[in-house]
Amino acid sequence: MSLDAPATVYDSGFDTGTARPIGDGLFTWPSDNPALLCSRCQDCGRATFPAQDSCPACCSTNVKLEELPRRGTLWTYTVQRFMPKTPYNSGETQETFQPYGVGYVELPGGVRAEGRLTENDPSKLEIGMDMEVVFYPFRREEDGSELISFAFRPVTGPGSTEGR
Repeated sequence: MSLDAPATVYDSGFDTGTARPIGDGLFTWPSDNPALLCSRCQDCGRATFPAQDSCPACCSTNVKLEELPRRGTLWTYTVQRFMPKTPYNSGETQETFQPYGVGYVELPGGVRAEGRLTENDPSKLEIGMDMEVVFYPFRREEDGSELISFAFRPVTGPGSTEGR
């Protein structure tokens, strides 16, 4: 079972006038080709996602924002089978909630990024498999704007862009 959204919603032309990221500084926005952002310590080289104002390894504040690669490997995962408690707000209800995969994806450059997976069937997930980041509408706000989030999708198999 996959996220309850057609593959065509991923990375499709979002209206950058009304759509906005689910959180500030998570990824480049507005952008036709969004990328996750990390902070990289200029003193010790440690990369951190999401970006932080200081380095968790050496406490330096000499950090710079850096775009992360779109592809990495699945480091670990689980399936969230119950609706998270507040303040989580996806727009779902107990009746409409669908279990979803959550994983850490190791990206080139020394970063493990945690995020939703587009796949929630454990038989279709394997530690070490290639994954790519995609962006999708997470929910619509009362003012009509869309909140955009990110997820990781298997590079091969259902819903991937491999071979297209």
